[in-house]
Amino acid sequence: MKTTHKKNLRLEPRFKPSVFLLILLFCLALAIPPVFAQIHTDTVQLMQQGRQLYNSGQFTKAIPVWQQAITTLPSNSLNTATVWSNLSLTHQQLGEWEAANTAIHKSLEILESAKTTTEQQRILAQTLDIQGQLLQKTGQSQEALNTWAQAARLYPQSANGQLHLNLINQAQAMQDLGMYPRACQTLLEILGLSNAECHISEAEIAKLQQQILGNPQNIYPAQALRSLGNVMRIIGDFPAAETILQASLAIAQTNNLPEDESKVLLNLGNTELALANRATEVANRRQAAIYRAKALEKYQAAYEKAVSLSSPGSAILQVKSQLNQLELLIAEQKWTDAETLISPLKFSLTHLPPSRETIYTRVSYTKNSLCLQQKQSSCLSPITPNLSSVGEVSFQEAIQTLNSVAQDAAQLDDQRTKSYILGLIGRLYESRQDWNTASKYTQKALQYSWQAQATELTYQWQWQQGRLLKAQGKTEAALTAYAQSLANLRSLRRDLVAINTENQFNFRESTEPVYREYVSLLLQRQDNADIPQKNLELARETIDSLQLAELENFLRLVCLDAKPVVIDDITDQQDPTAALIYPIVLQDRLEIIVKLPENKHLLHYTTKIEKNIVEEILAELTQELSLTTADNIRIDPRVYERVILTNAQILYKWLLAPAEKDLAQSQTKTLVFVLDSALQNIPMSVLHNGEKYVIEQYNIARAPGLQLTDFQTYRDKKPRTLIGALSETPKGREQEFSPLPFVVKEVQEIKSQVPSSTELLNPSFTNAGLKNRLNSLPFSVVHLATHGQFSSQRDDTFILTWDDRLNLNQLNSLLRSRDQQPIELLVLSACETVKGDRRAALGLAGVAVRAGTRSTLATLWQVNDQSTALFMSQFYQALMGNNMSKAAAVRQAQLALLNNPEYKSPYYWGAYVLLGKWF
Repeated sequence: MKTTHKKNLRLEPRFKPSVFLLILLFCLALAIPPVFAQIHTDTVQLMQQGRQLYNSGQFTKAIPVWQQAITTLPSNSLNTATVWSNLSLTHQQLGEWEAANTAIHKSLEILESAKTTTEQQRILAQTLDIQGQLLQKTGQSQEALNTWAQAARLYPQSANGQLHLNLINQAQAMQDLGMYPRACQTLLEILGLSNAECHISEAEIAKLQQQILGNPQNIYPAQALRSLGNVMRIIGDFPAAETILQASLAIAQTNNLPEDESKVLLNLGNTELALANRATEVANRRQAAIYRAKALEKYQAAYEKAVSLSSPGSAILQVKSQLNQLELLIAEQKWTDAETLISPLKFSLTHLPPSRETIYTRVSYTKNSLCLQQKQSSCLSPITPNLSSVGEVSFQEAIQTLNSVAQDAAQLDDQRTKSYILGLIGRLYESRQDWNTASKYTQKALQYSWQAQATELTYQWQWQQGRLLKAQGKTEAALTAYAQSLANLRSLRRDLVAINTENQFNFRESTEPVYREYVSLLLQRQDNADIPQKNLELARETIDSLQLAELENFLRLVCLDAKPVVIDDITDQQDPTAALIYPIVLQDRLEIIVKLPENKHLLHYTTKIEKNIVEEILAELTQELSLTTADNIRIDPRVYERVILTNAQILYKWLLAPAEKDLAQSQTKTLVFVLDSALQNIPMSVLHNGEKYVIEQYNIARAPGLQLTDFQTYRDKKPRTLIGALSETPKGREQEFSPLPFVVKEVQEIKSQVPSSTELLNPSFTNAGLKNRLNSLPFSVVHLATHGQFSSQRDDTFILTWDDRLNLNQLNSLLRSRDQQPIELLVLSACETVKGDRRAALGLAGVAVRAGTRSTLATLWQVNDQSTALFMSQFYQALMGNNMSKAAAVRQAQLALLNNPEYKSPYYWGAYVLLGKWF
């Protein structure tokens, strides 16, 4: 039988929750095979003594006892193999990885040469479990998973407890590898549940809690439940995570398991912090503060519980809890409170046994202590590392500490961790503008990441190298480094979207800036010369790739439908009057790239303006557009003139004024925008040139990223349209949603324009009703006149039906489950973006992509439903009766409102945006 042998031990550069310990300490009073009867009494006493020392945490004293027991046993007996396994496990507790590795291989050599019996298979399975733990602790999660899977096949069906422990460990390895759906399914299987979409209801959680409390001797379901709570947090299902962890906390408290209680409290704190980060993303500062306060309480409670423990895991739990508190206090700028934790943490760290976790806690402590001195939580952000307020003595102490832990990693033969630490030292020197020393460390970090095949580190150090070369004026070399970093980043795409923002891959901090800095360098003028065409093409491709990466990060999946397209050729063939416009928001300027109709030569314009000023204008205009009504304008017309019109003219000056003449000379009729994320909440139709709105001159459309747009030509002279609508508020939702009485008129107007329409109104507009209708006929248009919300948070993006909220995954299942042609047009006529969420339009793009439709027409804010009925009547009349393109039909409907004195405000007609194929 082949087993997993690994001589070189490597570590992953990230924390992993500890694997549940398994020790092969056999009770000799139970069912002893004949060979055990031959054991000398002294040997039995030695084995019992070793077990007692291990269980009391006296690992150093246990080692010579195990070694002495081995000398009293036959060299190739199963009992000898058992003691070698126990010795390996004890060395693991002390962080003595090479000794642990040697001992486990001694055990496996004996077991592989032994005769295959039931007893031999049982001991082999348990030994493989211990080897899997060693592999996982030393960063070899894939090998650990393979080893645990091999062990699982050896366990008999009757060994439920051992098999469940094995599966829990497998689930942890899956999490280490970013395989969260598979980990979730494994844990649900242990708990007697099955759900391919990784979902568990509150009722199921409550039932499991009662079952576990009713059988406290079976500890594995409780461990599986706690692990499931962590998985739910990582995949972003925070309500489920919190409910599960609260149940786990109750179980730990009832069964008097203080170490489990401390771990659960720590994880609950992490969940509260994740909720705070989500609230911050959508500008809900009050709620974010509440969540952070709860997180701090949980971390303190976890620490206090850990202090009361006498178990081996107590020390690391104390340090983790205090480190989390320290980082949170620094983020909240509570400098005095944070400073009180520095000395206790420094003392605790010196008493931790050598291990991978110890290395990372020391690194985390060093980073946080520097940021505390700098009085800036993001002092070591790769975007703008800043240690200007840190004294030279403190700086050199940090360098010395990091070099020391790098040597600890080297002793573990852990190239990956050493790469991580050396790269961090390089960043410290980057903050001091010591380019030569920073480059030296960065190059060393790159060498180790290459050797470890750690692409997730390689791309970061290539990016760092690019920044350093740029700072030294070595533009061509910097461009090469950035291009290499992006190539590695793209190869990581599948892994990056499998993990969430609490891991080291934070999209805003560690992914998006690589794209933007590369584009900024590509479009940097050299000696006032024009930007080369190849640079413009590369910049355009890079921004398009950023759009794709941002959507994948939002959806947490890889868009397998994405494929490179020759957009210039397609546009010239399908719509030779369309111009493509790429506005790019950079730190110190706005860059505009324009592709004119039937012209291969790209145009390029630059406006010098700071990013924060652009964002202020956009935020102000977004707020006023979505809040303004006709009544507001009549009461105070200055609001309209001063805020909306003024800012719309500023945006026009930035984005379109430089291209005015070129657009006119090329006889452009349609403007297709590939909008940077900062601009996506603004409808381009409201831009104003001082005399008229852009929509009065051009058709307007936007693409979520041209790789995601389906440009196939499809024209159905008699399209079937499915209309789902809510004019009434579903029962129990009155506090959340208002009725939409004019939706009835909207439906009637559509049916008069599209005779082959099917209607689902109010109680008939359910998830099941929608699914049944979609599967019954080949609809090419789906029109949903109902409340909906777009948010930068995937779980806050939904469409309301009579009985439920359709989330993105459900929408995908409904609209993509048909065997017919893809839906040509999806219309969402009463949706809105979350107010204050600067990236809320990501939700709209996410809906469009997950729905798989070629075109999507939606509203960015909730519009008066009476004007919506008129808009939709005009739109369908133009689209169906006049054989217009979708973009032209939208423009006709918008102009109908604009030219109506009652609806001339952009509030009524500006909200509508067309996404995807416009012709």
